[in-house]
Amino acid sequence: MRVKRGLGRVLAVVSILLVVMAAATAYSYYLLQQSSSSQSAQVSQLQQLVSNLQSRNTQLQQELSAGVTPSNASVLSLDPVSIYRSANRSIVTIQGDQVTTVTTFFGPQQSVQVVLGSGFVIQDTGSYYIVTNFHVLSGDTNLTVTFWNGNSYVGKVVGTDPYSDLGVVSVTAPPSQLFPIQIASSSSLKVGQPIVAIGNPFGLAGSMTFGIISQVGRTIQDPVAGNFSIASAIQFSAPINPGNSGGALLDSKGEVVGITTAVVNGAQGVGFAIPSDTIIRELPSLITIGKYNLHPYLGIGSADMSYALALKQGTNVTYGALIEQVVPGGPANRAGLKAGNRTLTLQGAQYVVGGDVIVSLNGTKIVNTDALSSYLEGHALAGQTVRVGIIRGGSFQTVNVVLGTRPPPPSS
Repeated sequence: MRVKRGLGRVLAVVSILLVVMAAATAYSYYLLQQSSSSQSAQVSQLQQLVSNLQSRNTQLQQELSAGVTPSNASVLSLDPVSIYRSANRSIVTIQGDQVTTVTTFFGPQQSVQVVLGSGFVIQDTGSYYIVTNFHVLSGDTNLTVTFWNGNSYVGKVVGTDPYSDLGVVSVTAPPSQLFPIQIASSSSLKVGQPIVAIGNPFGLAGSMTFGIISQVGRTIQDPVAGNFSIASAIQFSAPINPGNSGGALLDSKGEVVGITTAVVNGAQGVGFAIPSDTIIRELPSLITIGKYNLHPYLGIGSADMSYALALKQGTNVTYGALIEQVVPGGPANRAGLKAGNRTLTLQGAQYVVGGDVIVSLNGTKIVNTDALSSYLEGHALAGQTVRVGIIRGGSFQTVNVVLGTRPPPPSS
C-alpha cells in the first residue's frame, strides 16, 4: 500500500515537471516567433528604404542625362579649375598710350600715360572681336592686344558706347590665336549665385578671383557717362583691382554674365559689372555703325523716396523716384510730368520736393531710381511710349510719355 502511494507521488511530481517543461518550451517558442516577426518587419523597412533610394538615384541620373541643372546653384557646384582651364585662353590684356596735354609755365606740354586693361574674345557673325570697357580705350593710341601665351598684336577700335562703358576691338591675330567665349543671358542671375572674375589686375595676366552675386539692378556713376548713370549693373564680391576693367565675369558654366568695370575705392568685396544682356543688346550696333543710339531718355532728375521724404511730400507712399527737375522741352516735360518746387535739407542732404513721384512703368513697380533706370535700359528704347504711374497730390494717376534719345555723350 505504501509502495503504491510512493509511486503515485512520483508520478504526480513527474507529471507536474512535464507540464512545466511543456509550458516553458511553448513560451520559448512564442518568444522566438515574436523575435522573428520583429526582425522580418525591420528587414521589410530596410528593403523599402533601399528601394526609395534607388528610385531617387534613378531620377537624378535621368535629370543629369537630360541636362537638367539645379535652380539654386551653390558654391559647391562651382569648379574654378575647370572654368579657368576653359576660359583663360579667351582673356586678353589691352594696352594703349593715353596722351594728355598739360599747360605749364613753358606752355602746353604733352604727357603720355600707359593704360592697361582686360578684355575677352567673342565671335559674332563669323568674325572675332575683343569686348572691353570704353574707359580702357578712351583716348588710346598705339593699341595692342596680348593673349594668354604672350603673343601681342595690333588692335583697332570698332565701336564704343560711353553710356554703357562698352568697347569693341578688332585684332590682327590669326584664327589659331582666337578662342571665343560664350556669352549667356544675365537676366536669370540670383543673389548668392557663385561667380568668378578673370582679368589682369596691375598687369598680372590671367588672374582669377572668386565670389558671389551680391545684388543686381544697381546703377553706378562713371565720368565717361557724363550726367547719366550706368544702369542694371551687377554687384559682386569677387575682388578686382585696376587692370581688371574689361575682364570677364563668369558663372558656374564658365559663360560670360558680365564685364567687370568698377570698384568702390576703399571698400572690400564691392565690385560692379556691366550685365551681359547689355553686351548682347548693343553688340550688333557697335560692330556695324560703331555706336549705340537707342538709350531711352526721360529727361528728369530724381531722388529715392523714403519715409522722411514722404512726410514732407504729404503722402503715405514711401517708395518710388521723386522728380526733382524736369528738362525743359524733354520727353517728361512735354508729357506734363511735374518737378519739385521747394528745396529742403533732410538728414544732411538737399532735396527738391513737391514734384510727382514715379511709382510704376508699364505696370511694373518702381521702388527707387535704380529700378527706374534699370527698367528703362532693359525694357524700353528711344521712341517708344511708356505708361508712367505717378503720385500727384496724394493720388495715383498715369501719364503716357514718348521716350527721347539721349544727347551725345560728353566724349564724342
